[in-house]
Amino acid sequence: MIHEEITVQETITAERFVLRPCRKSDAGLIAMYAADERVARGTRSIPHPLPPGTIEAMIDRASAADRSEDIWVIDGSAHGHVEALGVITLERMDRNQSEIFYWIAPAFWNTGLASEAVRALIAANPHQAKTIFAEAFQDNPGSARVLTNCGFDYLGDAEAFSVARNATVPTWTYTLKVGA
Repeated sequence: MIHEEITVQETITAERFVLRPCRKSDAGLIAMYAADERVARGTRSIPHPLPPGTIEAMIDRASAADRSEDIWVIDGSAHGHVEALGVITLERMDRNQSEIFYWIAPAFWNTGLASEAVRALIAANPHQAKTIFAEAFQDNPGSARVLTNCGFDYLGDAEAFSVARNATVPTWTYTLKVGA
């Protein structure tokens, strides 16, 4: 018999929503948002146009026992909002470090949801990380404001490949010390 350790992903409560693990039923709404070119161009990994099955594959990856990242849906349904407002992920790195990624559906931009989601994830610190890294594309100053508003410190300039843009994009890199 093979003993396999399963990593349980917790639900995290914020004031206006919960961060909860992805469900198969999230695929349609998340795909609708992710298919928006503005969302895709703000990420490294969402292609545009969005190929069929992309979000379903992400949801399957999110529930795999051997995953390297945890993916949460920002679910506002308990507070009168839609079931999926966006997505936030935390990717495991070495040496007790993680990297945070997030996106919010355009209908909810400039409402403080991204900042609230990042703060909730930092407070819960489900990976028990000592340091959390993040980045923002330099043509997305709103995302950079989210990070600085949440206590991240500017680390330097870098670049990352964006699938939707099919190009390497200049980024600002940030870090936050959270552990002892």
